[in-house]
Amino acid sequence: MPKSEKSKSIESSYKSLLGNLRKLAQDLVSTEEEFEKNIKKVHEQHSEAAINLVHYLGLRRRDLRKLQIELANVGLSSLGRLESKVLPTINSVIYLLESALNVEHSQSSEIKYVDNSFLDKNSQEVFGTPPIERNVRILVTLPSEAANDYSLVKRMLLTGMDCARINCAHDDEEAWLKMIKNIERACVETHKDCKVLMDLAGPKLRTGEISAESSVLKIKPKKNNYGCVVSPVKIFIHSANKSISMLDECLTLPIEDDWLKDASVNDEIVFKDARESNRKIKLLEKTEDGFWGELSQTAYITPQTELKLLMMSGAKHPKYHPAIVKIGKLPNLRKMIFLHKGDILIVNRKDLPGKPAEYSESGQLISYASISCSLPEIFQMVTEGERILFDDGRIGGVIREVKKDALSVEITEISDNGDKLLADKGINLPDSNLDLDAVTDADIKNLQFVVKYADMVGFSFSKNTKDIELLQKHLKELNADNLALVLKVETRSAFEKLPLMLLTLMKSPKVAIMIARGDLAVECGYERLAELQEEILCLAEAAHIPVIWATQVLESLAKTGKPSRAEISDAVMAERAECVMLNKGAHILEAIEMLVDILKRMQGFQSKKRSLLRQLHW
Repeated sequence: MPKSEKSKSIESSYKSLLGNLRKLAQDLVSTEEEFEKNIKKVHEQHSEAAINLVHYLGLRRRDLRKLQIELANVGLSSLGRLESKVLPTINSVIYLLESALNVEHSQSSEIKYVDNSFLDKNSQEVFGTPPIERNVRILVTLPSEAANDYSLVKRMLLTGMDCARINCAHDDEEAWLKMIKNIERACVETHKDCKVLMDLAGPKLRTGEISAESSVLKIKPKKNNYGCVVSPVKIFIHSANKSISMLDECLTLPIEDDWLKDASVNDEIVFKDARESNRKIKLLEKTEDGFWGELSQTAYITPQTELKLLMMSGAKHPKYHPAIVKIGKLPNLRKMIFLHKGDILIVNRKDLPGKPAEYSESGQLISYASISCSLPEIFQMVTEGERILFDDGRIGGVIREVKKDALSVEITEISDNGDKLLADKGINLPDSNLDLDAVTDADIKNLQFVVKYADMVGFSFSKNTKDIELLQKHLKELNADNLALVLKVETRSAFEKLPLMLLTLMKSPKVAIMIARGDLAVECGYERLAELQEEILCLAEAAHIPVIWATQVLESLAKTGKPSRAEISDAVMAERAECVMLNKGAHILEAIEMLVDILKRMQGFQSKKRSLLRQLHW
């Protein structure tokens, strides 16, 4: 019986697809030669996964969208979920086409198949056995309180914490050991397992200290939805020579003795605050130790704020007290530098206290704002025109001048009303080629503790394969090759070099990666974050390396007790990783509880990139 035109068309499509797929498979096999040296160096446990990763790299060098559409149109796999088994998936489609065309099968059966269970096995070796009700583990950053509050650690474990993170950039060995002992005790009492990840601080670039003269106390009255003051701020004004113990919610202002003795109820203390706004405190009640007053407008007060006493009683007309005083040592001060768009900020090489810009009484600029940084060696690695970002990108600038001991930075990205720069905030240089030692002297010292007590070591701010090899060398010298190594992907350089870095990472038997989305977004741009996350997840799955989904997961909930809609959607996406990290916060237990619920619910809908069709109930 002659073939119909439709049959001939289908046969022609099959032949074209078969030819394209056979060529594609041959090309992917040839990529093994290109990466032969890298593949030979990986740990034997990762050899098959390394080959699969190389095949995936070869595949993604091409634009396969047209081929995918053609495959889908004839009811075959569109190759959209082949990360974990690249060549086996392609060969399966080839086999089906060969069968449909009734042609001799190729020798695809000789190619070794990558077992789907490899990723699960690697995940279990790093993070431990997952809970029965969910596959994704929960990693929680321990606060400093975890060293002395055993009940907190136990409740975190009972609520759903599977792994605990200790950040070596904070606290010390004494506190870390107490945290670990509390974890071990809680594991025994709850019959649960909890792996410990210790993050090395790495060469983190941060802002230096700020002068006490830059201290600012913000006083803000309570307002209603219309912006009207409904509750003025109560302030206790007292002698600077007396020690006053007040309730935490009460503000105190210390001033000179002689000045207070002439004050009376209903008098007003008037001043210009740090923003040159006129403000006044009305005196309401006199006590043995001073006066209670109230402030009805937001004010920014510094130790240099000058006070005038406007005496309202004892005279026909109000008059000022002849003496002008400055406020003494203020409580709960925050040292800060306030910046606006267009301002110049000097970044000093020397460890000098930062200070705000200084102006004359007529408003003329005397000196620019300045601050130091934690790594003076970067001054030799930056050039004019490169970007510099502060505090997770909240404040951005451009380097306008590079001197031996200072950088002149023009502030170009900041809130319309300006923003504050604080000490110990991160600095990112996304355009600069920074050649910094990835393992610092402090890291080498901390490794002695880490290899003794931790199950995983987190590697921060690595940029290339040499950085990973350096840490692997230190671990080998400490006979700790078997310690799980977690590569944090948080720099632009690390993302751009990730394929080779993964192959280098796989020289270690137990490995994982963390997508540190905060720094990654700052370095590469927030608009690219979704794209970067997707590429990293795909590469990791191709390498059968487990992933930690990190940074700001349920952040609002953990800190304030109330989640945002956006961060719930973000937590849902975490189902595609093997582990999710929560940061510390006052409401961390609620955050763990909600994340457990989200992960349990989503498990029936999503597995990596694959949508699961669980039964729906309406």
